[in-house]
Amino acid sequence: MTALPLLHALYKRLFKPEPKAEISDAAVALQTWFDERARQSGYTLGADQTQVIASMAERMPALLQHAPVQSLYLYGAVGRGKSWLLDGFFRAAPLEEKRRLHFHDFFAQLHQGMFRHRQANDPLTSTLDELLDHCRLLCFDEFHVHDIGDAMLITRLFKALFKRGILLVVTSNYPPEGLLPNPLYHQRFLPVIELINARMQVLEVGGATDYRSLDQARPQQRFTQGQYVWPGTSAQRARLHLPPADLAPVPLDVGHRQLHARLVDDERVHFDFTDLCEEPTAVIDYLALCKRFEHWSIDHLPLLEDCSTAVQQRFINLIDVLYDQDKTLTLIGARPLAESLAGAVIDLMRTRSRLGQLIMLDEQLPR
Repeated sequence: MTALPLLHALYKRLFKPEPKAEISDAAVALQTWFDERARQSGYTLGADQTQVIASMAERMPALLQHAPVQSLYLYGAVGRGKSWLLDGFFRAAPLEEKRRLHFHDFFAQLHQGMFRHRQANDPLTSTLDELLDHCRLLCFDEFHVHDIGDAMLITRLFKALFKRGILLVVTSNYPPEGLLPNPLYHQRFLPVIELINARMQVLEVGGATDYRSLDQARPQQRFTQGQYVWPGTSAQRARLHLPPADLAPVPLDVGHRQLHARLVDDERVHFDFTDLCEEPTAVIDYLALCKRFEHWSIDHLPLLEDCSTAVQQRFINLIDVLYDQDKTLTLIGARPLAESLAGAVIDLMRTRSRLGQLIMLDEQLPR
């Protein structure tokens, strides 16, 4: 019997149960973190949100032990708490080797890095070594695919991330089968869909609660200082110190390209809708402009449903970038915002949600 204390001490030294307890505690702490945030916000989590949180908690021990762990793909309609769940998991995960990125931003960095490393044997691997050095948790918000060129790169990217053992957590408005819906290209994207379904747990985030209406559930709320102005009359513009409607285009250098703006003044830039959305601009252009300009105004927002799908998608991408970069936006249109944003493109739901946070100013409001 006298040997039992010695054996117990030896067991603790060899098998180190204390770290295991800490790992188990991390899973409980994650669940507690979400429960507390929900309580503070005054709402009850739905069944889908509860299932996602449980799946995240299940992954915490493997994540902290550097063990293989299945990635997560969360999809659902706008306002169902996908970004809130992603933010919570990222914040609560007790490790430093983690990154949370908007997919637009990461993909732009990926393209730039592969261009820099184009002479390497494997430009993608060299770029990921640079961007994700020692990363173990990678969170992508608002994953979607509309370009077949990007789709082919995404196949290689996801395979490389899974090979590195990175826990990938992705949110999207689309189920995997809804990615790259263009019938001309969808068949070629099926290998990516099959890869996602094979290597990631796919969970729908639904329910009746619209989390956009709960301020405390939106830790990354944007556009709080922005405004939507209509109908944009001369008197209204003068009262709000906005540029006139008939400014001529001026050249604006963006990287190796030349775009057009209507007014450039230190940290302020004023565009016509046609400057950014009717021209063949891209996310990488918007990100470059965000590094230079803090205050943006965009004039002559049209009826989006009258625009081509390509134009609508550029506008959606532009608002995504401005929102994620937390820029101050003044948007000017001739009609109420809801009327201007009518259309059937599925990503417009997200755009309506984001632009709905702008202060609405019309001619009937106090001067």
